[in-house]
Amino acid sequence: MMNSANTRPHALIFYGALAFSIFQIVTAAFSPLSTTVVRAIHVGFLLFLVYQLYGARGQSLSRPSVWSMLLGALALLFAFYHWWFEADLIYRAGDMNQADWVIGSVTLVMVFDAARRLMGWALPLICLAFVAYALFGQYLPDALMHRGYGLDQVVSQLAFSTEGIYGTPTYVSSSYIFLFILFGAFLEQAGMLKLFNDVAIGSVGHTRGGPAKVSVLSSGMMGTINGSGVANVVSTGQFTIPLMKKFGYRAEFAGAVEATSSMGGQIMPPVMGAVAFIMAETINVPYVEITKAALIPAVLYFFTVFLMVHLEAGRAGLHGLPKDECPSPLAALKSRWYLLLPLVALVVMLFSGFTPLFAGMMGLALTVVLIMGNGIARHLGPKGLRYAFWIGLGLACATFNQFGITAIFVIVAVLTVLLLAKREQGILATVVNALYQGALHALPVGVACALVGVIIGVISLTGAATIVAGYIIQLGEHSLLLSLALTMLTCLVLGMGIPTIPNYIITSSIAAPALLELGVPLIVSHMFVFYFGIMADLTPPVALAAFAASPIAKASGLKIGIRSLQIAIAGFVVPYMAVYAPELMLQGDAGLAATVFVVFKALLAVSLWGMGAIGYWLAPFAWWERLAAVAAAALLVFSLPLTDELGLGLAALLLGRHWWWYRRQRALAVA
Repeated sequence: MMNSANTRPHALIFYGALAFSIFQIVTAAFSPLSTTVVRAIHVGFLLFLVYQLYGARGQSLSRPSVWSMLLGALALLFAFYHWWFEADLIYRAGDMNQADWVIGSVTLVMVFDAARRLMGWALPLICLAFVAYALFGQYLPDALMHRGYGLDQVVSQLAFSTEGIYGTPTYVSSSYIFLFILFGAFLEQAGMLKLFNDVAIGSVGHTRGGPAKVSVLSSGMMGTINGSGVANVVSTGQFTIPLMKKFGYRAEFAGAVEATSSMGGQIMPPVMGAVAFIMAETINVPYVEITKAALIPAVLYFFTVFLMVHLEAGRAGLHGLPKDECPSPLAALKSRWYLLLPLVALVVMLFSGFTPLFAGMMGLALTVVLIMGNGIARHLGPKGLRYAFWIGLGLACATFNQFGITAIFVIVAVLTVLLLAKREQGILATVVNALYQGALHALPVGVACALVGVIIGVISLTGAATIVAGYIIQLGEHSLLLSLALTMLTCLVLGMGIPTIPNYIITSSIAAPALLELGVPLIVSHMFVFYFGIMADLTPPVALAAFAASPIAKASGLKIGIRSLQIAIAGFVVPYMAVYAPELMLQGDAGLAATVFVVFKALLAVSLWGMGAIGYWLAPFAWWERLAAVAAAALLVFSLPLTDELGLGLAALLLGRHWWWYRRQRALAVA
């Protein structure tokens, strides 16, 4: 996105973004406004910033035009209308007056226009098709027909109810998602990316294929806190892709490793991507249950990527970095260990039953205090004085139990005064820049959440979901596998033009209930949709993550996408395995032994897929060995009588024979 940390943004954009972040922090901390008003103002700020940053043709603006300023101001003014007339709007719900009609219609058009400027035509056109269905669906054949709705009913539903642009996705965006994006922005500004890179290089950089393994680890770790795959590619890829190319990896493979690793951050607990918060709210389960269900599949995903890198390095004869050029991971942790404290605190709070809103707010507050406190501590000479300062700061933060979040705000204010006294403008600039960058990073997520609310509103108004779900259920009565394949294709096709969040919301509204009706557990059905929404960003011909890596790798985005599919095979295999064996997502009551067996089977299956795809294990595979590996993996995935036994037997024969042949060849070479 334009206006990076290295360029001076226009004052209107800069202060608008700061106001947006401060508004979100204050409303999250103190809840002074109703959730309906917060959602409306959240959307107003999103529209304001998009109009300042992007022109009518979607081009980035070096400075906003007068027309952009007017449109942005109008969007904010209309957002505050929901605050000023909140009681009146509640009183006349569903019965709009002339002002409601104008403001609702114009706001809807602005949301569509902002999405078009920010992410192209694909998502707006899909949402327009749903609006057209709401207005003209009474003229369709009987199977798709509804009773008919007037334009006033549609505008009222989409622009003033909590099932339109201010629906559940916007609620989640304005509460959980923004805070976690801000949390990631603060950690990134504080140097978390460098910490992750140093730890990754020091841990695996010297091993076979080390540079690519560094990409897997650093991108995966960074993805857990920023939750954005494409943004992760652009940030960490600037370092990892050139490093991989320097040590012999082909450009398309280097780009594919970065794209695949970055997208995996969205499914890696504890933070995951924004969809996880929307999922928790949609199916009304604690967020911690989502993270539990995602844990084993996420580990399998990154295990597969790591293995593919290792096998490719072996096949191509690539070595790691010189040991003496790798930084010490312990030294990196020793110098920046305090950056991990907010992440640890966040995990502890999430798994202790606190809400994501509270955990995110406290994680963010702790990050700010640590950044500012570190700026003060560096001026304290004796080590004992620094220890005393940190102990005192910790005790001050502990007063949160008595005075609430107000205590943290007072501490931040005091630290700000001390930093000004010490002339530490650099630390304060880091804090301000994180607030600014966090607001900009929230734009694509927030606008997508607002626009996709149109689909939810139309589905709720017309009952369209029951029609589509009925067809999927009919198909599934004959073959669950066909229903799963149809759902997967829907996710992949939608994902070619729209981001992960609207992709999940659309398909979860339509297909996930049908899978639930067919006996797929609730969380598993939604995870199935979620996973393939992510895989869409790696699937050609669009493959957003692959094309984001393309200019850095200087390779074709299409070639990177094809290699990404090969590397990310676990993302396609594991969701199917989880449907037939829910123990893989810690669902059901089959017991520990069943879970261990399913995990072992999944590890073996994805390993065999990797060996077959790369054509290498201890030594290069013959063509028939590659086919046998893929066949054994397929048998382990299918949940049919004797398939597990046949798959395990074939895998044992293949791997045993290859190991024996490899040992024999080495013995002959030595002789």
